[in-house]
Amino acid sequence: MEHQEMTPQESPHITWRSILGGEVLVHLMRKQANLIILIMILVILYIDNRYSSQQEMIEIDRLKKELIDTKYDALTISSELTEKSRQSRIEEYISAEGTPLETASTPPYLIKNKD
Repeated sequence: MEHQEMTPQESPHITWRSILGGEVLVHLMRKQANLIILIMILVILYIDNRYSSQQEMIEIDRLKKELIDTKYDALTISSELTEKSRQSRIEEYISAEGTPLETASTPPYLIKNKD
C-alpha cells in the first residue's frame, strides 16, 4: 500500500490507522493553528487576570482589617484622653504632685471695662 501526501485542499481519508497514528490530529492542528494560538493566549490572559484580581482582593481585606484596628486604637486613645482630662482626675493629679493649687469655690465673674 502506497502512502500519498495530502494537500491542504484535499479532505483527508479517515481510517483507524490515521486516527491512532495521529495524522488526523496533525491535520486539524495545521488547519487551526492560528485559532489554537489565539485560544492559548486568551487562556493565559484569563489566568493572569484572575490571579491579579485575587491578589488585589487579599490586599483589600488586609487594608480593611488594618483600618478597623486603627479605628479601635483611635477610639481607645480618645477615651483615655477624655478620662484623663476630667476635672476630678486633674485634681487628683495635681494633689498627687504636691502643688498648692485648689479648685475655686466661687464661680468666675466677668470684669467689664468702662470705655
